[in-house]
Amino acid sequence: MPQENLLFLDRKDVLTCLDGIDPVQVVTQVLRDQAAGRTEIPSEGYLSWRNGEDAYSRAIAMLGALHRPEGSVYGMKLINASVSNPARGMERAGGLSFVFDPETARPKLIAEAGYLSAVRTAAYTMASLQALGPAEWDGITLIGAGTLARAHLDLLTRAFPDVRRVVVHDMSGERAEELARWAAAHHPDLKVTVSASAARAVAATSVVVTVTTSNTPYIPADWIMPGTFLAHVSLADFTEEVYASAEGVYGDDLDLIEENPRRIMGRLMAEGKLVRPGVAGAQPGRTVNGTLGEVLLGRVPAVRPGKGHVLSNPFGMSILDVGLIDAVHRRAGEIGLGQRLTLF
Repeated sequence: MPQENLLFLDRKDVLTCLDGIDPVQVVTQVLRDQAAGRTEIPSEGYLSWRNGEDAYSRAIAMLGALHRPEGSVYGMKLINASVSNPARGMERAGGLSFVFDPETARPKLIAEAGYLSAVRTAAYTMASLQALGPAEWDGITLIGAGTLARAHLDLLTRAFPDVRRVVVHDMSGERAEELARWAAAHHPDLKVTVSASAARAVAATSVVVTVTTSNTPYIPADWIMPGTFLAHVSLADFTEEVYASAEGVYGDDLDLIEENPRRIMGRLMAEGKLVRPGVAGAQPGRTVNGTLGEVLLGRVPAVRPGKGHVLSNPFGMSILDVGLIDAVHRRAGEIGLGQRLTLF
Protein backbone atom coordinates (compact mmCIF):
# COMPACT_ATOMS: atom_id res chain seq x y z
CA MET A 1 0.00 0.00 0.00
CA PRO A 2 1.45 3.40 -0.95
CA GLN A 3 2.17 5.93 1.76
CA GLU A 4 -0.45 8.64 2.14
CA ASN A 5 0.42 12.17 3.16
CA LEU A 6 -0.86 15.70 2.85
CA LEU A 7 0.34 19.27 3.14
CA PHE A 8 -0.54 21.36 6.20
CA LEU A 9 -0.46 25.17 6.25
CA ASP A 10 -0.74 27.02 9.54
CA ARG A 11 -1.92 30.64 9.70
CA LYS A 12 1.57 32.04 9.24
CA ASP A 13 1.94 29.99 6.06
CA VAL A 14 -1.50 31.07 4.84
CA LEU A 15 -0.65 34.74 5.39
CA THR A 16 2.63 34.35 3.53
CA CYS A 17 0.79 32.80 0.59
CA LEU A 18 -1.86 35.55 0.62
CA ASP A 19 0.89 38.15 0.26
CA GLY A 20 1.64 36.66 -3.16
CA ILE A 21 -1.89 36.54 -4.56
CA ASP A 22 -4.78 38.99 -5.03
CA PRO A 23 -7.79 37.63 -3.10
CA VAL A 24 -10.18 40.09 -4.75
CA GLN A 25 -9.09 38.94 -8.20
CA VAL A 26 -9.47 35.28 -7.16
CA VAL A 27 -12.97 35.85 -5.78
CA THR A 28 -14.00 37.89 -8.82
CA GLN A 29 -13.01 35.05 -11.15
CA VAL A 30 -14.89 32.49 -9.04
CA LEU A 31 -18.01 34.67 -9.21
CA ARG A 32 -17.70 34.74 -12.99
CA ASP A 33 -17.32 30.95 -12.99
CA GLN A 34 -20.44 30.64 -10.86
CA ALA A 35 -22.52 32.84 -13.15
CA ALA A 36 -21.25 30.85 -16.14
CA GLY A 37 -22.36 27.55 -14.58
CA ARG A 38 -18.89 26.16 -13.88
CA THR A 39 -19.41 25.49 -10.17
CA GLU A 40 -21.13 23.08 -7.80
CA ILE A 41 -22.46 24.17 -4.40
CA PRO A 42 -24.01 21.32 -2.36
CA SER A 43 -26.20 22.10 0.63
CA GLU A 44 -24.06 22.98 3.62
CA GLY A 45 -23.92 20.90 6.78
CA TYR A 46 -25.07 22.94 9.76
CA LEU A 47 -25.08 22.03 13.45
CA SER A 48 -25.86 24.44 16.29
CA TRP A 49 -25.94 24.18 20.08
CA ARG A 50 -25.70 26.24 23.27
CA ASN A 51 -22.43 25.91 25.13
CA GLY A 52 -21.91 25.90 28.91
CA GLU A 53 -22.35 29.68 28.97
CA ASP A 54 -25.63 29.35 27.05
CA ALA A 55 -23.97 31.04 24.07
CA TYR A 56 -24.90 30.24 20.48
CA SER A 57 -22.34 27.88 18.95
CA ARG A 58 -22.29 26.24 15.55
CA ALA A 59 -20.36 24.13 13.06
CA ILE A 60 -20.71 24.59 9.29
CA ALA A 61 -19.28 22.25 6.65
CA MET A 62 -19.21 23.80 3.16
CA LEU A 63 -18.27 21.67 0.14
CA GLY A 64 -17.76 23.03 -3.36
CA ALA A 65 -16.27 22.42 -6.78
CA LEU A 66 -14.92 24.61 -9.58
CA HIS A 67 -14.87 23.24 -13.13
CA ARG A 68 -12.45 25.09 -15.36
CA PRO A 69 -10.82 24.23 -18.71
CA GLU A 70 -7.50 23.57 -16.96
CA GLY A 71 -9.14 21.10 -14.55
CA SER A 72 -11.58 20.79 -11.67
CA VAL A 73 -10.92 21.79 -8.07
CA TYR A 74 -12.73 20.12 -5.17
CA GLY A 75 -12.62 21.23 -1.56
CA MET A 76 -14.34 22.11 1.69
CA LYS A 77 -14.31 24.60 4.52
CA LEU A 78 -15.18 23.54 8.07
CA ILE A 79 -15.79 26.71 10.07
CA ASN A 80 -16.96 26.62 13.69
CA ALA A 81 -17.86 29.51 15.97
CA SER A 82 -19.22 30.50 19.35
CA VAL A 83 -20.34 34.00 20.20
CA SER A 84 -18.74 33.69 23.65
CA ASN A 85 -15.25 33.13 22.23
CA PRO A 86 -14.21 36.83 22.14
CA ALA A 87 -14.79 37.02 25.91
CA ARG A 88 -12.29 34.16 26.20
CA GLY A 89 -9.76 36.14 24.20
CA MET A 90 -10.38 33.95 21.13
CA GLU A 91 -11.57 34.80 17.65
CA ARG A 92 -15.26 34.05 17.26
CA ALA A 93 -14.74 31.61 14.36
CA GLY A 94 -12.04 29.13 13.38
CA GLY A 95 -11.64 25.99 11.36
CA LEU A 96 -9.94 24.21 8.49
CA SER A 97 -9.93 24.38 4.70
CA PHE A 98 -9.35 21.32 2.53
CA VAL A 99 -8.33 20.63 -1.06
CA PHE A 100 -9.15 17.14 -2.40
CA ASP A 101 -7.21 15.12 -4.95
CA PRO A 102 -9.55 14.88 -7.98
CA GLU A 103 -8.38 11.32 -8.78
CA THR A 104 -8.25 9.63 -5.36
CA ALA A 105 -10.69 11.94 -3.55
CA ARG A 106 -8.26 12.05 -0.61
CA PRO A 107 -7.51 15.37 1.10
CA LYS A 108 -4.18 16.65 -0.22
CA LEU A 109 -4.13 19.95 1.67
CA ILE A 110 -5.36 21.12 5.08
CA ALA A 111 -4.98 24.75 6.05
CA GLU A 112 -5.97 26.93 8.99
CA ALA A 113 -9.17 28.62 7.81
CA GLY A 114 -10.16 31.22 10.40
CA TYR A 115 -8.44 34.20 8.84
CA LEU A 116 -8.65 32.80 5.31
CA SER A 117 -12.43 32.65 5.67
CA ALA A 118 -12.48 36.29 6.78
CA VAL A 119 -10.32 37.26 3.79
CA ARG A 120 -12.72 35.46 1.45
CA THR A 121 -15.61 37.46 2.91
CA ALA A 122 -13.73 40.75 2.70
CA ALA A 123 -12.69 40.01 -0.88
CA TYR A 124 -16.35 39.62 -1.83
CA THR A 125 -17.09 43.02 -0.27
CA MET A 126 -14.28 44.63 -2.24
CA ALA A 127 -15.46 42.98 -5.48
CA SER A 128 -19.01 44.21 -4.85
CA LEU A 129 -17.71 47.71 -4.18
CA GLN A 130 -15.78 47.69 -7.45
CA ALA A 131 -18.89 46.67 -9.38
CA LEU A 132 -21.72 48.32 -7.42
CA GLY A 133 -20.24 50.91 -5.06
CA PRO A 134 -20.60 54.68 -5.26
CA ALA A 135 -18.94 56.36 -8.21
CA GLU A 136 -16.89 58.39 -5.74
CA TRP A 137 -16.28 57.68 -2.07
CA ASP A 138 -13.62 58.47 0.46
CA GLY A 139 -14.61 56.65 3.63
CA ILE A 140 -15.98 53.37 4.95
CA THR A 141 -17.98 52.48 8.07
CA LEU A 142 -17.49 49.16 9.81
CA ILE A 143 -20.23 48.03 12.19
CA GLY A 144 -18.40 45.39 14.20
CA ALA A 145 -14.73 45.29 15.16
CA GLY A 146 -13.67 41.64 15.13
CA THR A 147 -11.60 39.51 12.76
CA LEU A 148 -13.83 40.28 9.78
CA ALA A 149 -13.33 44.00 10.33
CA ARG A 150 -9.54 43.55 10.30
CA ALA A 151 -9.70 41.49 7.12
CA HIS A 152 -11.76 44.23 5.47
CA LEU A 153 -9.17 46.86 6.39
CA ASP A 154 -6.36 44.62 5.12
CA LEU A 155 -8.01 44.32 1.70
CA LEU A 156 -9.31 47.89 1.64
CA THR A 157 -5.74 49.20 1.60
CA ARG A 158 -4.93 46.91 -1.34
CA ALA A 159 -8.12 47.34 -3.39
CA PHE A 160 -8.80 51.04 -2.66
CA PRO A 161 -5.50 52.62 -1.56
CA ASP A 162 -6.91 56.16 -1.89
CA VAL A 163 -9.59 55.54 0.75
CA ARG A 164 -8.13 56.60 4.09
CA ARG A 165 -11.13 57.43 6.33
CA VAL A 166 -12.63 54.65 8.48
CA VAL A 167 -15.42 54.92 11.04
CA VAL A 168 -15.89 52.01 13.44
CA HIS A 169 -18.73 51.16 15.79
CA ASP A 170 -19.02 48.13 18.03
CA MET A 171 -21.27 47.33 20.98
CA SER A 172 -18.01 46.97 22.89
CA GLY A 173 -16.27 50.33 22.87
CA GLU A 174 -13.12 48.60 24.09
CA ARG A 175 -13.15 46.26 21.08
CA ALA A 176 -13.62 49.21 18.72
CA GLU A 177 -10.71 51.04 20.31
CA GLU A 178 -8.61 47.90 20.01
CA LEU A 179 -9.35 47.76 16.27
CA ALA A 180 -8.31 51.42 15.94
CA ARG A 181 -5.00 50.68 17.69
CA TRP A 182 -4.45 47.64 15.48
CA ALA A 183 -5.12 49.71 12.35
CA ALA A 184 -2.68 52.40 13.50
CA ALA A 185 0.02 49.75 13.82
CA HIS A 186 -0.71 47.81 10.63
CA HIS A 187 -2.19 50.46 8.32
CA PRO A 188 -0.88 53.84 9.51
CA ASP A 189 -2.23 55.62 6.41
CA LEU A 190 -5.79 54.93 7.59
CA LYS A 191 -7.51 57.45 9.85
CA VAL A 192 -9.80 55.38 12.09
CA THR A 193 -12.48 57.09 14.16
CA VAL A 194 -14.47 55.22 16.79
CA SER A 195 -18.15 56.16 16.99
CA ALA A 196 -20.13 55.46 20.16
CA SER A 197 -23.36 55.64 18.12
CA ALA A 198 -24.36 53.12 15.47
CA ALA A 199 -26.68 55.68 13.87
CA ARG A 200 -23.93 58.28 13.55
CA ALA A 201 -21.51 55.67 12.22
CA VAL A 202 -23.96 54.56 9.51
CA ALA A 203 -24.51 58.17 8.43
CA ALA A 204 -20.81 59.06 8.50
CA THR A 205 -19.74 57.54 5.16
CA SER A 206 -21.22 56.36 1.87
CA VAL A 207 -20.02 52.75 2.34
CA VAL A 208 -21.37 50.76 5.30
CA VAL A 209 -20.22 47.21 6.05
CA THR A 210 -21.88 45.19 8.82
CA VAL A 211 -19.70 42.47 10.36
CA THR A 212 -21.57 41.67 13.57
CA THR A 213 -23.20 38.65 15.20
CA SER A 214 -26.63 40.25 15.50
CA ASN A 215 -29.70 38.07 14.93
CA THR A 216 -32.06 41.04 15.27
CA PRO A 217 -32.36 43.80 12.64
CA TYR A 218 -31.69 47.23 14.16
CA ILE A 219 -30.57 49.60 11.36
CA PRO A 220 -33.59 51.41 9.85
CA ALA A 221 -33.69 53.09 6.47
CA ASP A 222 -33.75 56.61 7.95
CA TRP A 223 -30.21 56.15 9.30
CA ILE A 224 -28.87 55.73 5.77
CA MET A 225 -27.68 58.73 3.79
CA PRO A 226 -28.55 59.04 0.07
CA GLY A 227 -25.88 57.58 -2.18
CA THR A 228 -24.80 54.83 0.26
CA PHE A 229 -23.63 51.31 -0.57
CA LEU A 230 -24.50 48.71 2.08
CA ALA A 231 -22.57 45.45 2.42
CA HIS A 232 -24.78 43.30 4.65
CA VAL A 233 -22.12 40.73 5.48
CA SER A 234 -23.58 39.51 8.76
CA LEU A 235 -26.91 37.82 9.49
CA ALA A 236 -29.45 40.50 10.36
CA ASP A 237 -28.46 44.13 10.80
CA PHE A 238 -30.65 46.01 8.31
CA THR A 239 -34.41 46.08 8.76
CA GLU A 240 -36.96 44.96 6.23
CA GLU A 241 -37.60 48.54 5.11
CA VAL A 242 -33.96 48.90 4.07
CA TYR A 243 -34.51 46.12 1.53
CA ALA A 244 -37.91 47.42 0.45
CA SER A 245 -36.61 50.94 -0.22
CA ALA A 246 -33.29 50.05 -1.87
CA GLU A 247 -32.43 51.17 -5.39
CA GLY A 248 -30.79 47.81 -5.94
CA VAL A 249 -30.54 44.50 -4.05
CA TYR A 250 -27.92 41.90 -4.98
CA GLY A 251 -26.91 38.51 -3.57
CA ASP A 252 -24.30 35.90 -4.33
CA ASP A 253 -26.48 32.79 -4.84
CA LEU A 254 -30.24 33.26 -4.67
CA ASP A 255 -30.90 29.55 -4.09
CA LEU A 256 -28.67 29.48 -1.01
CA ILE A 257 -30.14 32.72 0.33
CA GLU A 258 -33.73 31.59 -0.13
CA GLU A 259 -33.01 28.28 1.62
CA ASN A 260 -31.72 30.01 4.76
CA PRO A 261 -34.41 31.86 6.77
CA ARG A 262 -31.86 32.54 9.54
CA ARG A 263 -30.80 35.56 7.48
CA ILE A 264 -33.22 38.39 6.89
CA MET A 265 -32.88 38.31 3.09
CA GLY A 266 -33.67 34.58 3.09
CA ARG A 267 -36.70 35.19 5.28
CA LEU A 268 -37.95 37.99 3.04
CA MET A 269 -37.57 35.76 -0.02
CA ALA A 270 -39.35 32.88 1.72
CA GLU A 271 -42.22 35.25 2.60
CA GLY A 272 -42.45 36.54 -0.98
CA LYS A 273 -41.44 40.08 0.02
CA LEU A 274 -38.33 39.74 -2.14
CA VAL A 275 -38.53 37.72 -5.32
CA ARG A 276 -36.21 36.75 -8.13
CA PRO A 277 -36.14 38.69 -11.38
CA GLY A 278 -39.02 37.76 -13.65
CA VAL A 279 -41.09 36.07 -10.90
CA ALA A 280 -44.62 37.34 -10.33
CA GLY A 281 -45.80 38.24 -6.86
CA ALA A 282 -43.29 40.81 -5.67
CA GLN A 283 -44.42 43.82 -3.73
CA PRO A 284 -44.24 46.99 -5.84
CA GLY A 285 -40.69 47.97 -6.68
CA ARG A 286 -38.90 45.19 -4.84
CA THR A 287 -37.48 42.46 -6.99
CA VAL A 288 -33.95 41.24 -6.36
CA ASN A 289 -31.79 42.64 -9.15
CA GLY A 290 -29.61 39.55 -9.45
CA THR A 291 -26.24 38.21 -8.33
CA LEU A 292 -22.85 39.85 -8.32
CA GLY A 293 -21.58 37.16 -10.68
CA GLU A 294 -24.27 38.07 -13.21
CA VAL A 295 -23.21 41.71 -12.94
CA LEU A 296 -19.58 40.77 -13.55
CA LEU A 297 -20.57 38.81 -16.67
CA GLY A 298 -22.71 41.70 -17.94
CA ARG A 299 -25.95 39.71 -17.68
CA VAL A 300 -27.51 42.00 -15.08
CA PRO A 301 -27.14 45.80 -14.99
CA ALA A 302 -25.03 47.28 -12.23
CA VAL A 303 -27.04 49.76 -10.17
CA ARG A 304 -24.84 52.11 -8.17
CA PRO A 305 -26.32 54.23 -5.36
CA GLY A 306 -27.75 57.54 -6.51
CA LYS A 307 -30.46 59.30 -4.53
CA GLY A 308 -31.00 56.20 -2.41
CA HIS A 309 -29.00 53.16 -1.35
CA VAL A 310 -27.86 49.88 -2.89
CA LEU A 311 -27.61 46.72 -0.79
CA SER A 312 -25.35 43.71 -1.29
CA ASN A 313 -26.19 40.66 0.83
CA PRO A 314 -23.88 37.69 0.28
CA PHE A 315 -24.83 34.36 1.83
CA GLY A 316 -21.26 33.05 1.78
CA MET A 317 -20.55 30.46 -0.90
CA SER A 318 -18.30 27.43 -0.46
CA ILE A 319 -16.84 27.88 -3.93
CA LEU A 320 -15.24 31.17 -2.89
CA ASP A 321 -13.43 29.29 -0.14
CA VAL A 322 -12.47 26.54 -2.58
CA GLY A 323 -11.16 29.03 -5.11
CA LEU A 324 -9.14 30.89 -2.50
CA ILE A 325 -7.65 27.80 -0.84
CA ASP A 326 -6.75 26.49 -4.30
CA ALA A 327 -4.86 29.73 -5.01
CA VAL A 328 -3.13 29.48 -1.63
CA HIS A 329 -2.25 25.83 -2.32
CA ARG A 330 -0.70 26.68 -5.67
CA ARG A 331 1.24 29.56 -4.12
CA ALA A 332 2.53 27.28 -1.35
CA GLY A 333 3.81 24.89 -4.04
CA GLU A 334 5.57 27.72 -5.86
CA ILE A 335 7.49 28.88 -2.78
CA GLY A 336 7.89 25.51 -1.05
CA LEU A 337 5.82 26.31 2.02
CA GLY A 338 4.00 24.03 4.47
CA GLN A 339 4.52 20.93 6.59
CA ARG A 340 4.17 17.48 5.05
CA LEU A 341 2.08 15.19 7.30
CA THR A 342 2.19 11.40 6.93
CA LEU A 343 -1.15 9.71 7.53
CA PHE A 344 0.10 6.12 7.22
